[in-house]
Amino acid sequence: MVQKRVPYKRRRQGRTNYSKRFRLVSSGKPRFIVRISNKYVNCQVIKFKVNGDLTISAFNSKKLSKYGFKGGKNLPSAYLAGLECGLIAKKNGVKEAVLDTGLHTTQKGGRMYAALKGFIDSGVRIRHDKKILPSVERVEGERLKDSFNKAKKSMIGGVKK
Repeated sequence: MVQKRVPYKRRRQGRTNYSKRFRLVSSGKPRFIVRISNKYVNCQVIKFKVNGDLTISAFNSKKLSKYGFKGGKNLPSAYLAGLECGLIAKKNGVKEAVLDTGLHTTQKGGRMYAALKGFIDSGVRIRHDKKILPSVERVEGERLKDSFNKAKKSMIGGVKK
């Protein structure tokens, strides 16, 4: 009698694509992970370790209020969350990373790529196609332009180059 192997728990639950994760982890670079919840955008830079992943930097768009920007899950919030996460990662020695989209379907010019644009603008390199990034007008937002620019200046001004 042949016994059938039971898939991993996270695969059964539909929470992890192990073949995709293996390809990302085998690159040897830290992963830039963007997750969009019902209210906020979460950005993390995670390095693979055999005994468990190591979080290098993390930022939630809820924390944007300390920069004078009402954080949420819109495009400008995603950009600023990616920018701040990238600045923290750069301060911790990350020079290059790969984008981990997880099981989410991506959309050209969407929030995931707005966070990627912010991460790239912080000075960390990620291979990407420029066509997928949202335009500057969409990232800044019409109504939020003043508070967006104020928050961006306070983020970049706080980091010594």
